[in-house]
Amino acid sequence: MAESARNETGGELASSARGGSGGRRPALSPSRASDFKQCPLLYRFRAVDRLPETPTKAQARGTVVHSVLERVFQLPAARRDRATAAELLTPAWRELRAEQPELAELFADEHELTEWLESTGELLESYFELEDPRRLDPEACELRVETELDSGVLLRGFIDRVDVAPTGEVRLVDYKTGAAPRQPGENKALFQMKFYALVLWRSRGELPRQLLLMYLKDRQSLAYTPDEAELRRFERTLEAIWQAILRAGRSGDFRPTPSRLCDFCDFKPLCPAHGGTAPPYPGWPEPEQRTAAPAEHGA
Repeated sequence: MAESARNETGGELASSARGGSGGRRPALSPSRASDFKQCPLLYRFRAVDRLPETPTKAQARGTVVHSVLERVFQLPAARRDRATAAELLTPAWRELRAEQPELAELFADEHELTEWLESTGELLESYFELEDPRRLDPEACELRVETELDSGVLLRGFIDRVDVAPTGEVRLVDYKTGAAPRQPGENKALFQMKFYALVLWRSRGELPRQLLLMYLKDRQSLAYTPDEAELRRFERTLEAIWQAILRAGRSGDFRPTPSRLCDFCDFKPLCPAHGGTAPPYPGWPEPEQRTAAPAEHGA
């Protein structure tokens, strides 16, 4: 999930050795599928060119919050309280900063950092308003999932939390550090959750009973119940996206789709739609095995 501590891109194009060996088989993640839907050129810059992007405070906040909540659920139930979460906040930030020293540049001084940590702590407080983790026993947190569709498309990603009720029903939970969106933001969030529901269903044969999005900023939750027919349709949607990615990848024709989101894009200076010039196309990485199969290409 884009706000969490994992790097979804690790299993995509760049993890496949370009003409070499030893890389993981590339796969499609919900983030990259959403990128291509939003703007094929954005997908290219992120998944094929692997151009660097400037980190933001919001991204760092999301990573820290996810890290703290994961650690909370590693503790005995009796210790999963607000005070413990608050104690975990600063260590989680320090570990992230050690892994990514450039994040320190986000803050002009210690006062600004302190304010940011306080605002991040407020999101953790909001979480405890939405549910009591002492009453939960998740099957897994930050679960890496992967499955191959019958068409050969490989799906991969991470689920924030998987809950299993005593009666066997499965719930997938995703934490969002932003506010609950209106359409089409809600559709984008549900796209991500349906992606994970499909992966779990195809890999385990279990249809999740509920998909739960927890929006910490405004303390709202969005629950959704998928059904088999819907996930089958969604599977066909992902396959169509993959085929479109393949066509663009082989031709190099990743066209920009201008929108209001362009103002927030790090790649705007390189975008032809805004007077920029994209770097030379590095070529679509051809896999070493079953090159004719669509799933063997990265995304």
